[in-house]
Amino acid sequence: MRKPRYNVKIENFLPHRSPMLMECKVPYLDGKLVETHFTVTDTSIFTDKNGFFSEAGLIENSAQACSAITGQDFFEDDDHEGKGNKVVGYISAVKKAEIFLLPKVGDTLITKATLVSRFDTNDMSICTIAASSFRNDDLVVNCTMNFLIHEV
Repeated sequence: MRKPRYNVKIENFLPHRSPMLMECKVPYLDGKLVETHFTVTDTSIFTDKNGFFSEAGLIENSAQACSAITGQDFFEDDDHEGKGNKVVGYISAVKKAEIFLLPKVGDTLITKATLVSRFDTNDMSICTIAASSFRNDDLVVNCTMNFLIHEV
């Protein structure tokens, strides 16, 4: 079981770069759970001209949070800066997605994700992760996705 990590810089451990990378704070990450905090900005490619964050943005935010759970295992424990980043991940299926509201610019989404199942080979992981995002006490999105993560 992976030891908990606190205040992780998720951008060091994801292959995403601007404009796809969402600048998230990760106050907690372990081998089965992650919590991220993301504030919607007007510069995001997922924010429309009326200031609403799109459905695709909500799914992508959840996916980036989820991938940290399994993706971290492709790095050494002492690699806190992601220097060994040679990982690629894919959403292989969105099994369930329920969107209850669209957040606006300035809203902060707190996403909590839990590993449901995982199958590992030598250089690849296939996993199912469930995530829920909240704005204050309001449930924004509830989803379950399958991921394929591998080294390149």
